[in-house]
Amino acid sequence: MRTFGSLLVRGLIVGLFAGLLAGTFAYVLGEPRVDAAIAIEEAGGHAHTHDHGDSTEPAAEEEEPLVSRDGQRAGLFLATSLYGVALGGLFAVAFTLLRRKLRTGNDAYAALGLAAAGFVGIVLVPFLKYPPNPPAVGDPDTITRRTVTYLLTLVIGLLAVWAGVALSRWASRYGEVARLAGGVVGLVVTVAAAYLILPRINEVPETFPATLLWQFRFASLGTQATLWLLLGFGYAVAVDRRPIRSKVAAA
Repeated sequence: MRTFGSLLVRGLIVGLFAGLLAGTFAYVLGEPRVDAAIAIEEAGGHAHTHDHGDSTEPAAEEEEPLVSRDGQRAGLFLATSLYGVALGGLFAVAFTLLRRKLRTGNDAYAALGLAAAGFVGIVLVPFLKYPPNPPAVGDPDTITRRTVTYLLTLVIGLLAVWAGVALSRWASRYGEVARLAGGVVGLVVTVAAAYLILPRINEVPETFPATLLWQFRFASLGTQATLWLLLGFGYAVAVDRRPIRSKVAAA
């Protein structure tokens, strides 16, 4: 029987590699969209300056960013790596606590199921209600409100997953179809009710390119999907109890 320390170390290692690869995804597909959004923001600032007939004084008063774009790009991998390690550790803790409640005799399937539930509750549910915006979009005065509502949506996402699992288990007495339907209904109804109650936040200017906006959002979602996919499959391999010869024969 594996100890918690062994499971935790495996989660940390898998999370590190998942974070690095997710950072690579974000660098390749996300950073060009960030640069384009910043260019639009800067062009808008210059246009605003020219409209007021003064093209020199405001430029001198522009504040330099605390971290350059090159520094931000390099820091991207550090951020995703640290996030991956932290998430891998939390994943290992959740796996240890919930393993006996997951109705499967296969540790690999349990890890994959837990990763899928985490992605839906922590990433997908908040994303569908409050999709991320590029740096050029958003009112700084509403950042606290947006942060609170996002965190609230994250909690609701986890509750929705729990409701789906609970209703699925209750309906399993009526067969597999009822079990699947119960899980979907529990999840969807909880999320739909929360979406109706939570406030609507839309601070995207009408002049902002829609194509760039959704390219950025899908790159953000893709980064999270890459992280959770690699975390789930990586941890599934790490905790698979089958002997190596059995794995090779099954492949």
